[in-house]
Amino acid sequence: MAQSLVCADTVSRVSSVLNRNTRQFGKKHLFDQDEETCWNSDQGPSQWVILEFPRRVRVSQLQIQFQGGFSSRRGCLEGSQRSEALGKIVDFYPEDNNSIQTFPVPAAEVDQLKVTFEDPADFFGRVVIYHLRVLGEKA
Repeated sequence: MAQSLVCADTVSRVSSVLNRNTRQFGKKHLFDQDEETCWNSDQGPSQWVILEFPRRVRVSQLQIQFQGGFSSRRGCLEGSQRSEALGKIVDFYPEDNNSIQTFPVPAAEVDQLKVTFEDPADFFGRVVIYHLRVLGEKA
């Protein structure tokens, strides 16, 4: 059964934070399960989240909850094992709404994931995410 692969030892990085206000809009809010908090990127043509797992994982699903109007029309999931360069796993196409969206991921064993949000719905290129879940199994 798939479980959340993000844990306290998972290192995360993001492309930007709105007005550099990490307290209110920082990356920690992607994983805190709080309906009131979110990661809000700054402006740009694309935004990304990188996750470095403490051990190899087998990813099977990606779940994302955007704020409607601040989603992306296209996304790309890339992964690697420690010494390798990132390689494309799958493209996905989110809808512009507030629902939790689930995207299947072809079997991929990785130590690192990069989720890139391309073609933002917002004119300025901002992306707002309330929940980001990576599901699968520990390898």
